[in-house]
Amino acid sequence: MKEELKIIIPVAGEGARMRPHTYSVPKPLIPVAGKEVLAHVIEPLIPLYPQEIVFVIGHLGEQIVEYVKKNYNFRASFVLQKKLLGLGYAIHLGLEKIDSGPVLIILGDTIARTDFVEFVRQDKNVIGVKPVKDPRRFGVAVLENGQITGVEEKPQNPKSDLALIGLYYFEKIDLLKKELSLLVSGGKKTNGEIQLTDALASMLAEGETFSPFVVDGWYDCGKRDAFLETNRVLLAETKEINDYPGTIIIPPVSISASAVVEESIIGPYVSISEGVRIHRSIIRDSIVCKNAVIEFSMVEASIVGEKAAVRGRYSHINLGDSGEIG
Repeated sequence: MKEELKIIIPVAGEGARMRPHTYSVPKPLIPVAGKEVLAHVIEPLIPLYPQEIVFVIGHLGEQIVEYVKKNYNFRASFVLQKKLLGLGYAIHLGLEKIDSGPVLIILGDTIARTDFVEFVRQDKNVIGVKPVKDPRRFGVAVLENGQITGVEEKPQNPKSDLALIGLYYFEKIDLLKKELSLLVSGGKKTNGEIQLTDALASMLAEGETFSPFVVDGWYDCGKRDAFLETNRVLLAETKEINDYPGTIIIPPVSISASAVVEESIIGPYVSISEGVRIHRSIIRDSIVCKNAVIEFSMVEASIVGEKAAVRGRYSHINLGDSGEIG
């Protein structure tokens, strides 16, 4: 195990593609497959025994602080990102809290399935990658002889199908700090943002080396359809058994112990959070957030926000917090 390992998790984004939910809840705290996205990110990291986890917070950041302090006991610190200038800028701010490596960076909406212990065990820089069908949507790693020789940010003519999934390990951080500082001070942007990939490209040009690490699974939580797809995939891994008299459960599902479900049909692929009440309804392929109420309704392929109410409806719903349909 790496001693003195620090971890940076950027969670400052506004989550515009997940509105209206992110008007009142930061995207990493939206539930998927029975728990918050951030829980899926953090829990595989705990066996690494990090010396510190630095969260770069912004939009509704106080909720991130409260959630981490309430649910975890590792050493955590929080850096406020006032300007949303891109991932490179977020990492630049996070590194200001850290004197030396090794450092692991993972995005707050990146759910990765991999051997994290093996990922950080190398005495070298490592970048997590995954083959994708359309690499134009992602940062891409270019390989030669098994080593990363170049990185491109959303290239129109990709030289590789290996997407950068938002998982990085740096044995030492001096050069990374330098390159990000130069980008920030010079105001250099790609696609309107200060990009981590530009810093990586400069590091490669200066002779730094990076090894690729192909992850087993990578699940996106960037927009509604991706959330629902991730919910389906992760629920399929569970073996939760629920028994509610008068209700038909079609697995896989995840239902909080504090939820009330009456005379309904639930599933498949349904995640129900704490404090939810469901009465005489049919719900499938959906995420129901905390303290929502669904009555006399059929809900499919939907995300129902916290404290939202759905009554007497049949629809695909993307209902934000405290909204009501009925």
